[in-house]
Amino acid sequence: MSETTKALRSDAERTVRAILEAAERVLSRNPSASMEQIAEAAGVARTTVHRRFASRDALVAAMTAWATRRFAEAVDAAHPETTPPVVALYQVTANVLRVKIDWGFAMSRAVSADPEAAKVHADAEARCDRLFRRAQAAGVLRADVDPSWARRVYYALIHESAQSRDGDPDALAARLVDTLLRGVGPGPGLTAAG
Repeated sequence: MSETTKALRSDAERTVRAILEAAERVLSRNPSASMEQIAEAAGVARTTVHRRFASRDALVAAMTAWATRRFAEAVDAAHPETTPPVVALYQVTANVLRVKIDWGFAMSRAVSADPEAAKVHADAEARCDRLFRRAQAAGVLRADVDPSWARRVYYALIHESAQSRDGDPDALAARLVDTLLRGVGPGPGLTAAG
């Protein structure tokens, strides 16, 4: 590949990324925004957006695919199978919060019928289950806790934390993991009797 071809490809990739990032910002504020508004926010001509994405639906699908890849990379970067469980839990949480905060609009559509997104999310769920089982075996989670239930609670905490969009992902991750592992009560949990 010639240097000119590499430069053109690199320029095209930067343009696509600028459009995707602008679309995320614009559509997060106004989900019915036009392609023209997105082009303006990206600093490109409307025709450039249309040349890259045939329709608004194609643009949203590309955003979803982009965010889904970032989500998979965020989980991979934490090395949840080999890092000590507490460290992995914190790192996965911080990484995923960054993606969910930065790509909230696209991530809200990532649970679509797209087979690639479904595969990424199924893989992340399986890895999370394995991480929670490792955490339980290491004594990080109580022996009587159902790891599947803990994962669902964890997902809810991530979802709610990402909705705030105003916190530092590292600080949010520390608070989230602390809440998951220690709860919000002052001491030992209540029994059914009282």
